[in-house]
Amino acid sequence: MNYKHIPVLLNEVVSALEIKEGGVYLDCTLGGGGHSFEIAKKMKFGKLICVDKDDEAINAGKEKLKDFNFIKFIKSDFKDIETKILFEEFDGILIDLGVSSHQIESPSRGFSFLKNAKLDMRMDSSQKLSAYTVINNYTKDDLEKILFDYGEEKYAKQIVAKILKQRKISPISTTFELKQVIESAIPSKYKFSGGCQKTFQAIRIEVNRELTGLYESILFLISKLKTHGRIAIISFHSLEDRIVKNAFKEASKDCICPPKTPVCICGHHASIKLINKKPIVANADELKLNSRSHSAKLRIGEKI
Repeated sequence: MNYKHIPVLLNEVVSALEIKEGGVYLDCTLGGGGHSFEIAKKMKFGKLICVDKDDEAINAGKEKLKDFNFIKFIKSDFKDIETKILFEEFDGILIDLGVSSHQIESPSRGFSFLKNAKLDMRMDSSQKLSAYTVINNYTKDDLEKILFDYGEEKYAKQIVAKILKQRKISPISTTFELKQVIESAIPSKYKFSGGCQKTFQAIRIEVNRELTGLYESILFLISKLKTHGRIAIISFHSLEDRIVKNAFKEASKDCICPPKTPVCICGHHASIKLINKKPIVANADELKLNSRSHSAKLRIGEKI
């Protein structure tokens, strides 16, 4: 299988993790294995745990990393792996929150409005909830909330009204059918400038519960770092980056009491220091080679 995926901010990630020989590392989002391959090369030995909820990613990763004998693969959403890594401590942890190029460009996966396919958008093909279910079964209020919250779509009400109207006639079954419905609801000037992008993003986030539990998972993973261990997180849109930023902010503060509390009563202690207060973004060379890197932001924390 040709699993096409160009790892974003590869050099920056490898540098951020300060990889040591014989260390213990966790790649929470294996994808095509590009980041893990470079991590493994620098480790030479030790332990690398690679996680992904996409069977195709796991299989592609096993093939790409077949020459390394210190890698363990876990098929799971990284937000659900607490019991599987409970007794591990890591020198470095990577989370790449992006959708892989392979998923987007595979018509059968139904992620892209640029390719006609069955409405799907599941990263884990074994789960029941799909984009078809969301579009055709969710209530008006739920659809509007998803488009507002996850897509920041200002025409959410108009789009949902058109979805409800169309699905009374017949189910919306393909990506192009959904695209046509969206375009019929938005001003014509937006139709050729990614007018469908926000809605497709919102539905994808809902289907894969991408933001659900993310904050708590980041704090848990920070707790699994060894002293001086590092966590690197790549986000691709403002909703993700806001969660990462706020989780890092909480983990790096000694007190999280409300601002007007006269004396600290929370007992909270900082567990990381921020390596970069502003996110790292792709350089000019990478921007030319990989369009997906345009929205990528890398934040790094180090365990105290």
